[in-house]
Amino acid sequence: MNIDKLLTRAINLEFLNKDEGLFLFRNAPTASLMYAGNAVRKKLNPNNYVSWIIDRNSNTTNVCIANCKFCNFYRRPGHDESYVTSIEEYKQKIEETFEFGGDQLLLQGGHHPDLGLDYYVDLFKTLKNLYPNLKLHALGPPEVAHICKLENKSHHEVLKALRDSGLDSLPGAGAEILDDRVRRLISKGKCGAEEWLQIMHEAHKLHITTSATMMFGHIETDEERVQHLIDIRNIQSQKPDDAVGFIAFIPWPFMDEHTILKKLKRARNTCSGDEYLRMISLSRLMLPNIQNIQASWLTVGKQIAQICLHAGANDFGSIMIEENVVSAAGAAFRFTANGIQEAIKEAGFIPKLRNQQYEYREVPENIKQQALNKQEMIVD
Repeated sequence: MNIDKLLTRAINLEFLNKDEGLFLFRNAPTASLMYAGNAVRKKLNPNNYVSWIIDRNSNTTNVCIANCKFCNFYRRPGHDESYVTSIEEYKQKIEETFEFGGDQLLLQGGHHPDLGLDYYVDLFKTLKNLYPNLKLHALGPPEVAHICKLENKSHHEVLKALRDSGLDSLPGAGAEILDDRVRRLISKGKCGAEEWLQIMHEAHKLHITTSATMMFGHIETDEERVQHLIDIRNIQSQKPDDAVGFIAFIPWPFMDEHTILKKLKRARNTCSGDEYLRMISLSRLMLPNIQNIQASWLTVGKQIAQICLHAGANDFGSIMIEENVVSAAGAAFRFTANGIQEAIKEAGFIPKLRNQQYEYREVPENIKQQALNKQEMIVD
């Protein structure tokens, strides 16, 4: 295989197969991958904008029976530190998010054995009745699969009920690596790769916009990474013509601090800045049917994330008013609203505040000063 020919085909938005993607990842110089990734980015997003969002990543519960070996956040049922978030707590979190200028709650949690479909339908309806303008970017395929199992209902039935009760979009959570060999070792209690993909396909048929993710750098092989990208691409190709499907793809490296995977010496985070840049570029080249690629500044930091904007990424994600899961495994970076915009400008781009549908919106002028001051306490 010829590197230049493969990169030219990718720049022309052709679908590369698994062997071709693997060959590029292993053999193409990083600069060449970045150049090609940036070229595809310009074709799919022909402007100098980099988008970002103000939202809050809150958790319905930390009770979970999935027992993922990379997660420090969950607690078993009955644990002294277990909780289910109350409506009063949601109200405080949502109102604070509005003060920061956000309009979205990224709402996820564990596989709670007692929280079924009625709980989430009632929760979503209650939150939407209290805050009609609130956007709910909530749950994820593993949680949907868990609800289906509890209720003995189909993916379609559960997703439709969630959509009709207020779900606006479905995060790409729990993808990890879409290979059952890997999933059996790191997240055995979650749905398998095929069910994850099926749930996303069903969501697209219901015109629920979704995102896709990949957590890499633990026990997976290069082949499994590339196949993950192809599986995401294939599901996107099957969406209805009038559906958005996967609106974005977000890869991030495994964070290993205090995780069971690290303690068992099965995996540790060895992802370098160069490797992350290569994965961002490869993702852009292998996913020409997904418009947006997000750089995970939360896990790789400001400088690497800025370089990613020249390697295929066009989105900088959220300032993350609240985030508990990845942070519990060692992700220590934080941004303010001003800091994230300055970082984008420093990289040579124009920051554009967006919503979950990647529609641009004006930065609110009525953000309370005390909210800004409170947020400035977080280190850029």
